[in-house]
Amino acid sequence: MKFVKMQGAGNDYVYVDCFKEKVNNPGEVAIKVSDRHFGVGSDGLILICPSDIADVKMDMYNADGSRGLMCGNGSRCVAKYAYDHGYVKSEEFTMETGAGIKHIKIEPRNGKAEYINVNMGRAKITSQFPEKILINGEEKEFIGVDVGNPHAVYYVDTLEELQNMDLNKVGEYYEKHERFPQKVNSEFIYVEDRKNIHMRVWERGSGETLACGTGACASAFATMKKGDCDTSVRVHLLGGELDISLVDDEIYMRGRAEYVFTGEINF
Repeated sequence: MKFVKMQGAGNDYVYVDCFKEKVNNPGEVAIKVSDRHFGVGSDGLILICPSDIADVKMDMYNADGSRGLMCGNGSRCVAKYAYDHGYVKSEEFTMETGAGIKHIKIEPRNGKAEYINVNMGRAKITSQFPEKILINGEEKEFIGVDVGNPHAVYYVDTLEELQNMDLNKVGEYYEKHERFPQKVNSEFIYVEDRKNIHMRVWERGSGETLACGTGACASAFATMKKGDCDTSVRVHLLGGELDISLVDDEIYMRGRAEYVFTGEINF
């Protein structure tokens, strides 16, 4: 199986061009390639596929083999690959995802996609505002947000507190809490000012990752609804930065996507 490793803000996936390749048992493949010791090493597997209802399709699998509905950083990588390889001919096109059709706009440079804008659609609040929850014996408050997949957004008081969180120790308590029977992506946010927020994320099925595009959208949306930031905000993640805007109740995400390397792996 030929593949390309790509990353968006450090959120790294193994991508397979299914215009040319066929992947059997993609959940099992995702587990193998995601292993950073015995596989390629990634946050999961994403298949770049033809679509009957859009210009290109993204089929996503988490590192534990479970199927994902949507990945913001992954959608930018799929968009870049499809544009750079001529599978789409226009700077504006559509992408089929497990969370519906997404509208893409490319900002090219020298014939290649440099910045990718994704219309992530409308988000909705799925909890009380905020909602109290008991996590590992401690009372916390979160704001639930759906951006095509479920998120729970938590706030901390200082950047130091955010940086010092031991998510490897506590992350699963958040992900697998009984309040979230389908598990949940958990974002931890420090608001620097009205134009900048800092985020760490524990993704369901993958653990802590360097970035999460839908998580950045959910966190920005929750913070905007709280009135603590403007309707255009930069989200600082461990792996880079994303610009999130809210226009006519729809969320737009802008950022880069990069190739890391290409390779071939046997199954």
